[in-house]
Amino acid sequence: MASPCEVLVDSVDSGLVHEIVACAATEASRIERKFSRYLDDNLIYQINHSPDQFVDLDPETDRIIAFAFECHTLSEGLFDISSGILQKAWRFDGKHSVPTQQRLDELLPFIGLDRITHVNSRLKLPEGMQIDLGGIGKEYAVDRIVGFLRDRYEPGILINLGGDIAVTGVLQSREHWNVGIEDPNRHQQAASIFNIRRGAIATSGDANRYILHRGKRYGHILNPKTGWPVDDAPRSVTVGADTCTDAGIIATLAMLQGKHAENFLDQQGLRYYCHR
Repeated sequence: MASPCEVLVDSVDSGLVHEIVACAATEASRIERKFSRYLDDNLIYQINHSPDQFVDLDPETDRIIAFAFECHTLSEGLFDISSGILQKAWRFDGKHSVPTQQRLDELLPFIGLDRITHVNSRLKLPEGMQIDLGGIGKEYAVDRIVGFLRDRYEPGILINLGGDIAVTGVLQSREHWNVGIEDPNRHQQAASIFNIRRGAIATSGDANRYILHRGKRYGHILNPKTGWPVDDAPRSVTVGADTCTDAGIIATLAMLQGKHAENFLDQQGLRYYCHR
C-alpha cells in the first residue's frame, strides 16, 4: 500500500490478535497484487498493455471501474483514473523541479475517461492510455478488510492503511475510537481528533507528497484537465462517512475544488476537517 499500515484490536488474546492481523494482511496483499499498476502480472497490467483491444473484467474489477466512471461523471471530469500518466512528468518527493508546459502538453491527449470504452464487463483503452486505481484502491481495501473481519470476529477492530481508516464496531472499554488527524505543518502532531463509533474516515492532502520549487509548494493532487496541481487547494481534507471508499472520494473531490473545497464539503452533509 506504499504507506504505514496498522491493525488495532480491542482484545488481550494475543492468539486472536495475531489471527486477525494475518487475515487483514492477506486481504490487503490480495488487493494490492490485483490492482497495482506497478506489477506486471495482473489484470491492470493487461489492460494498460492491450491498446485498442477489449479486456474481460471479473466482477470485482468491473464494479471498481464502474465506480470510477461514476466519480468521473459526478466530478465533471476532475476525478480521472486515466490521469496516472502524469506521473511521467511529476515526481512528488519534495526535491524535483516542476515539469515544463511542453511536457504536460505531450501527456494531456492521453487523459480522459470519456475516451475509454466500458461496456458489458469489458474495457478498451486507446493507444497510449493507462488506468491507475490508486485514487480509490486503499479505501476499497479498507472496506473489504473491515467487512471481512466484522463478519468473523467480535472484538472491535480498527484498520488504518496510510490514513484511510475504518472500524468494525465499538470498543469494550470506551465509547469510541479516538483518531488524531495529523497537522500537515507539524509532523506527527494532531490538528484535530475524530471520535469514531462506526464507519470510516479518509484524508487527502499534500503532507507527504509535494514539490518545493522556487518558494512555492506543489501538492500531488493534479487537475487532469491541465496537468497542474490544483490551485488554492487545502493542505488536507479529512471526511467521515459510512464507508472508507465514500469518505476517500469525497475528500479527494474536495481537494480538487481548490478554493471552493469548504463549500463543496458543506453541501455533502458529512463531518469533515479542512486544514488550510
